[in-house]
Amino acid sequence: MDFRNTLSGRRSFLGSLGLAPFFMTRGAFAQALTETPSVTEGPFYPDKMPLDTDNDLLMINDSITPAIGEITLLSGRVLKPSGEPVRNAFVEIWQCDANGSYRHSKGTIPTADTNFQGYGRFMTDSKGGYFFRTIKPVAYTLSNVPRSPHIHIAVSTNGRRVLTTQIGILGDPLNAKDLVLKNLDSKTLSTLMINFPPLPESNIGELTANFDLVLGRTAFEDEEGKLRGTIGKPEGFQGL
Repeated sequence: MDFRNTLSGRRSFLGSLGLAPFFMTRGAFAQALTETPSVTEGPFYPDKMPLDTDNDLLMINDSITPAIGEITLLSGRVLKPSGEPVRNAFVEIWQCDANGSYRHSKGTIPTADTNFQGYGRFMTDSKGGYFFRTIKPVAYTLSNVPRSPHIHIAVSTNGRRVLTTQIGILGDPLNAKDLVLKNLDSKTLSTLMINFPPLPESNIGELTANFDLVLGRTAFEDEEGKLRGTIGKPEGFQGL
C-alpha cells in the first residue's frame, strides 16, 4: 500500500490543526540549530527488506488487516543547521511491533504481528517534510536485553547515510535503565525524547509525534550546502 496517495489529504487535515510544522517556512535563525545527535543503529535494522517499504507501517500492500498498536502519525522535517529544509533526503524508520518483535531474523519472536511492516521509508518534500503512519513504540526484551520504547531513524542524502539516531517517549520510566539511553548525557537525551499527544477529534484514537532532524555540518561538502554522501549502514559501522 502506498500511503503517498492519501498523504495530501492527511497533510491538509493536520495543517488545519496546526500539527504539520514541516508545511511552514521558518524565519531567520539567530544561531544555528542544534544538530540531532547520533545514536547506535542497533542490531535489528532489517536483514531482509519487507515486500512493502512505504511510509504506512500499519498496512502491508493490499492487506485489509491492520497492525495492532496505538496508531501514530509521525512527522517532521530534515533541516540544515541554518534551518533550511533538505529536500529529497531519504528518511528510514524501523521499530518493533506491539509484541516486541522486529523485522529481522534474530529479532523475531513467535508472537510477532505479521501485519506490521516494521520498516518504512520516505523521500522528503520541498520543505524537508517527512511523514509516517506507524504505532507508538513499546518496550521489549530481546536476547535478554531490555529496551525502553523507541523508534530508529536514519537519514541518507545523495546515496550516503549521514545520520542514525533513535527517538523515545518523554518521561517514560524505563528510560533511566535503558542500555543505550542511560549512557547519553542529559542534554543529548532531552533532544531525543518526544511526546505522543492524541490527534484532536480523531475518531480512532490516533496519536501524533513530531521530530525535526537537523543534519550536522559534516553532512555538507561546502559552504553552499552541497550534500555529500549510501543508503544503509555507513561503512565500518558497528551497532549495539
